[in-house]
Amino acid sequence: MKTRVGNNIESIDSNWNFSGTVAENFDEHAKLSIPFYSQGHDVICSISDFFLGKDSTVYEIGCSTGSLIEKLSVRNTKIGKKVNLIGIDIEADMIHQAKQKCSGYSNVVFECDDILNYDFEKSDLIISYYSVQFINPKVRQNLIDKIYNSLNWGGAFILFEKVRACDARFQDIISTLYLEYKLNVGYTPDEIIAKQKSLKGVLEPFSTNGNIDLLKRAGFIDIITVMKYLPFEGFLAIK
Repeated sequence: MKTRVGNNIESIDSNWNFSGTVAENFDEHAKLSIPFYSQGHDVICSISDFFLGKDSTVYEIGCSTGSLIEKLSVRNTKIGKKVNLIGIDIEADMIHQAKQKCSGYSNVVFECDDILNYDFEKSDLIISYYSVQFINPKVRQNLIDKIYNSLNWGGAFILFEKVRACDARFQDIISTLYLEYKLNVGYTPDEIIAKQKSLKGVLEPFSTNGNIDLLKRAGFIDIITVMKYLPFEGFLAIK
């Protein structure tokens, strides 16, 4: 049975996905559910200045409705950089929303594909904004390896993820603070519980160290946290 999780979105226990009502209401839901969601986009746009040059290629994994791709296109056009932006998402409904949003940008392409089977061209920047956490842990390392190998030398991978705390006490504290955050932005207890139940077995976050280990095993050496708030963290890894 479907239950409401907020923002006119309905879901089923252990069956969260990004199609249908989620795609239609995703931007509003993400901005409320993830603290500093838009500010994270701004941080990524600023970081991109250090890695993008003439004719650079940028990939966003799990591009959803294309909001970040749009910001990157506008920013680089204003400063005179011609970059090629490619958004990839497995959900056709998300790609439909993204194509509508970015229909006026000639340097933007969206592709509906499974990132695990996707063939990257060489690029200077790859971004995953709260997407790798939905990749099955047993194949997650394979994806990070592929990302590392597809980057040009000196290129960067920006990874934003929900993270688990390093032990049970800290996990309890962070989970409680995040629960209070969701209540403060207007979600009801029923909506919060329904969302949590819908994510069972779908969202599998690693700890900070777990994510860093993924990056190091792939070959990244230079890794830094560029943003952190409660269980949400952004990493910059340079090849």
